[in-house]
Amino acid sequence: MSGQFNNSPRGEDKDVEAGTSSFTDYEDSPFDIASTKNAPVERLRRWRQAALVLNASRRFRYTLDLKREEDKRQMLRKMRAHAQAIRAAHLFKAAASRVTGVTSPPPTPGSGDFGIGQEQIVSISRDQNIGALQELGGASIKLMHVRGLSDLLKTNLEKGIHGDDDDILKRKSAFGSNTYPQKKGRSFWRFVWEASQDLTLIILIVAAAASLALGIKTEGIQKGWYDGISIAFAVLLVIVVTATSDYRQSLQFQNLNEEKRNIRLEVTRDGRRVEISIYDIVVGKLHDFFDAVPADGVLVAGHSLAVDESSMTGESKIVQKNSTKNPFLMSGCKVADGNGTMLVTGVGVNTEWGLLMASVSEDNGGETPLQVRLNGVATFIGIVGLTVAGVVLFVLVVRYFTGHTKNEQGGPQFIGGKTKFEHVLDDLVEIFTVAVTIVVVAVPEGLPLAVTLTLAYSMRKMMADKALVRRLSACETMGSATTICSDKTGTLTLNEMTVVECYAGFQKMDPPDSSSKLPSAFTSRLVEGIAHNTTGSVFRSETGEIQVSGSPTERAILSWAIKLGMDFDALKSESSAVQFFPFNSEKKRGGVAVKSPDSSVHVHWKGAAEIVLGSCTHYMDESESFVDMSEDKMAGLKEAIDDMAARSLRCVAIAFRTFEADKIPTDEEQLSRWVLPEDDLVLLAIVGIKDPCRPGVKNSVLLCQQAGVKVRMVTGDNIQTAKAIALECGILASDSDASEPNLIEGKVFRSYSEGERDRICEEISVMGRSSPNDKLLLVQSLKRRGHVVAVTGDGTNDAPALHEADIGLAMGIQGTEVAKEKSDIIILDDNFESVVKVVRWGRSVYANIQKFIQFQLTVNVAALVINVVAAISAGDVPLTAVQLLWVNLIMDTLGALALATEPPTDHLMDRAPVGRREPLITNIMWRNLFIQAMYQVTVLLILNFRGINILHLKSKPNAERVKNTVIFNAFVICQIFNEFNARKPDEINIFRGVLRNHLFVGIICITTVLQVVIVEFLGTFASTTKLDWEMWLVCIGIGSISWPLAVIGKLIPVPETPVSQYFRINRWRRNSSGNLSS
Repeated sequence: MSGQFNNSPRGEDKDVEAGTSSFTDYEDSPFDIASTKNAPVERLRRWRQAALVLNASRRFRYTLDLKREEDKRQMLRKMRAHAQAIRAAHLFKAAASRVTGVTSPPPTPGSGDFGIGQEQIVSISRDQNIGALQELGGASIKLMHVRGLSDLLKTNLEKGIHGDDDDILKRKSAFGSNTYPQKKGRSFWRFVWEASQDLTLIILIVAAAASLALGIKTEGIQKGWYDGISIAFAVLLVIVVTATSDYRQSLQFQNLNEEKRNIRLEVTRDGRRVEISIYDIVVGKLHDFFDAVPADGVLVAGHSLAVDESSMTGESKIVQKNSTKNPFLMSGCKVADGNGTMLVTGVGVNTEWGLLMASVSEDNGGETPLQVRLNGVATFIGIVGLTVAGVVLFVLVVRYFTGHTKNEQGGPQFIGGKTKFEHVLDDLVEIFTVAVTIVVVAVPEGLPLAVTLTLAYSMRKMMADKALVRRLSACETMGSATTICSDKTGTLTLNEMTVVECYAGFQKMDPPDSSSKLPSAFTSRLVEGIAHNTTGSVFRSETGEIQVSGSPTERAILSWAIKLGMDFDALKSESSAVQFFPFNSEKKRGGVAVKSPDSSVHVHWKGAAEIVLGSCTHYMDESESFVDMSEDKMAGLKEAIDDMAARSLRCVAIAFRTFEADKIPTDEEQLSRWVLPEDDLVLLAIVGIKDPCRPGVKNSVLLCQQAGVKVRMVTGDNIQTAKAIALECGILASDSDASEPNLIEGKVFRSYSEGERDRICEEISVMGRSSPNDKLLLVQSLKRRGHVVAVTGDGTNDAPALHEADIGLAMGIQGTEVAKEKSDIIILDDNFESVVKVVRWGRSVYANIQKFIQFQLTVNVAALVINVVAAISAGDVPLTAVQLLWVNLIMDTLGALALATEPPTDHLMDRAPVGRREPLITNIMWRNLFIQAMYQVTVLLILNFRGINILHLKSKPNAERVKNTVIFNAFVICQIFNEFNARKPDEINIFRGVLRNHLFVGIICITTVLQVVIVEFLGTFASTTKLDWEMWLVCIGIGSISWPLAVIGKLIPVPETPVSQYFRINRWRRNSSGNLSS
């Protein structure tokens, strides 16, 4: 078994998911979740229960709200049950009326600008009342459309609505807009309230109140309020800064959610196809849909239309739709097959989907694996901190009551029977406050939230890099990606297609759009098939210019046909489409049956050249005769196809056949099941379409390969076309690489057993003529081999692969709504270079969190050790509660802002992908942390015990206070200098790119200025005293030594095996020996 995974991306013993590791400690930890995508609810609940949390509302703000998810499911179940009950009642009523002969009264006409009112149209649509629709003069079997309803809505079924501002306003006023009420974003004061829920801060506020009361009682109003107010002000400052940071993150997420919801759609308006926002859909509009239903509506025309209504009905059954018996369409449902044109009848909250969305607020939830792991780190550190705080509290109380704690005069602070109770209580409150403040510093409540901070920053910046993140965890997981399975068309190529070569009548046309070389009957048959067998459209703009819409392939073929003399509108009006078979990515072709004015029927096919050619038995020559397709002719055409494919041309064949009109079913239900004949075809033309490679894509592929990320092309195109593009992009290095299994066809790959697929999947670089299921099989095999897989997809059928992949990347331009919904990230410009930028950002997230962890743990260790040692040995702590709160602010919120928002660098792409099981704290980080923390602890403890002598303070007044101020000042300045070190944990030059990070520079400046203000002007509150320039130089000198110390430290080599691995090995050995002995 161990040999099975020798080629896994992280080695045999490192990848637990591949099933090769002997160590099972990971599974014992509730904080180890390799992927939160599709993670079980119980697993998510387990880590929440295990976490040590001081402020649950803040800590779990950006995690999945498990209760809300359950409420959402219950709401959906209720709505489904309600809808089904209404429909059942309507069917019962209809059946009763047929038995009794009593029919319902005709519908009352609507008032206002339209012949039907909102309540009536919503009732018909929501109840799916076909009888009421027919009473409106709707479902005409002959015309297959809803003429009566469209007349009431003032909609032209060919040209749509007028669509001017006045018309749109009237429709929104009468029938509502396609929006639903959304909960307002949380106000700033809500974040202030949540930040103040921290248990330790609440205790400090209580302690501050007690200190204030006791201080005033013992020292009078003039001096007694200092300590209490100082602590209260420090706590308030922490709360305000924390709330401000959280509020800014919230606004960023709100903006991103708006972008995700704003879907662009094509509608017919005044006879023209226009693109609008989903929010601008109004009742009465004609909408062509291919992948998702954006509003409630009635089918006007459909071609092999099948809809998945499981999102609303709960039933996974695919429902066939037609314009007579089952024309109703529900918002939120997905198109499983075919396409259609609908008349919109309900929008916004007047649809069941809108009601559901209005009742369920947008959830930013969905914790990331790194977030969960950091909660584990925070819990461990928090337990250590609580222990330390308990020890400090115990030691200080014991020393106090045994007379070992000295006052400012050098005498015992407590004398039994002499010290007043008020003074004792005040002293104990002060000791307790210090212990609680140590907990505030020790428990890194902001550590898991630093992930959210860097993700919010990264997601905002990634929008500028043309990547819209739909799932938080995907941004982080992308940093671990070991392979990218990319589409070809539009991702690696420009998606700007033109017909550059053509074989018609078995002759090569040069130029390809020279219609004079073709007889008129040949041309008319060719353009008839092109005009009808397309999902695109041709129309004239207001300026009279001819415009073509549709996919790039459709646009290329339609534009070519226009040059051949095609009159699109005339052809569509002269003859009618009887049945339509939409292009299918499995069969690689699409067809249409067309009835001409002379009642003859032609079945036209268009698709992958070698597949359509395989069904051809004849071809039409220049004399318009049908000539038998001999083996020599077939071989010659295949050779021509291979030649075009080798020059990276997409090859499309166009063919047709005649069919007897009397054999076509007349019943609509039978017609919808009628399968177009696809044999005995007559070849008309084979065209070669050029789609050039994107400039810069070769460099991007090379960058991925250098970064340890293998790029694989998975395309539905001809294997030779795929090979040519792969060589051009650098996915294949040379022709010698173009052999199996490096270059493979989808049908060959799928014919292998699961074990064989797992064996060869590592070697596959290009898969041609692949189906969406082939892509899914490849993803599953790669994941079983331990890879972290990113997949690009644009079609509805790509949804399973996008869902299965660790990171699903949908195309923003060519991608269907179903693909986008199943994806984790949407690439807005369909460009592979943008995918590579996402990899950089993913690695940046992980690197930034590591920088912050190193910085925060250094502060944690130094502050805790200094206070513990000082408390045990001297009975006093050099850092007061207010000072520790300021340090906490630098370490937590400000530190996260400075380090978690570092932009990505090219250096990140020189590393291997980040293993999902690799330790958060690397050996390099342990080395840096240990050196800096030990330096700070050593220097500051020396100052604590010998500072008065070293600094020559014996002769100065308030020598003890000056010494403690120097310790506090030097400690903070050390953190400012060390913040620069944390930017580049493994680089000597820590200043590279520092001026490009304006936020980092700003926070350093703010921290420095505030430190000066605290020391020089807020001495009463912060228990400090003014320092002269010599003491300032001492503090700066102590801090600056951390820079050369960091350089020296980085020259010290570290072992490759992580420190944590040694503990796991020892634990495994103990467990093994225990099992053997038992």
